[in-house]
Amino acid sequence: EIDFSASLTRRVALLAGLDEAVLAEIGARLPLMDGAEKVTSTLKRLGYKIGIISGGFDYFGHILQETLGFDYVYANRLEIVDGKLTGRVLGEIIDGPGKAARLREIAAKEGLSLAQTIAVGDGANDLPMLSEAGLGIAFHAKPVVRRQAQGAISDMGLDGLLYLIGIRDRELPGS
Repeated sequence: EIDFSASLTRRVALLAGLDEAVLAEIGARLPLMDGAEKVTSTLKRLGYKIGIISGGFDYFGHILQETLGFDYVYANRLEIVDGKLTGRVLGEIIDGPGKAARLREIAAKEGLSLAQTIAVGDGANDLPMLSEAGLGIAFHAKPVVRRQAQGAISDMGLDGLLYLIGIRDRELPGS
């Protein structure tokens, strides 16, 4: 089985020559996960710092940051030269260990212990991050992730996280 970094590098190479406008078109139609707006607005209102730590692309992470107010975005950066993708990823690839490292970085910046962090993920490359977080939640995850996470959300939107961490209905927007 090919590792995440090698697989990502191969897949990104196939994008060489693609016009950056295609990314903009995809970004404009990026669907939000059910419950994403509710969970982010509630957590921000309650003073939480929230971030995206993704093996995907920061181009889309920054769109979500603008839409939902994320404090941090860590994802893979596509190299774009003269409006075209080069087929290369810039900087460190955000893989499983990279996700755990970014979680530690955010905690340190915010003056938090890892025990005070919450991470949500769905794939095997999220396991290092989920295991380091004070609370690691499998979200609509593969069975291997559900077995190893401290908690799981399988039948609700992302806003199910609010109930899992003890946010009461009266603390929700519009209550």
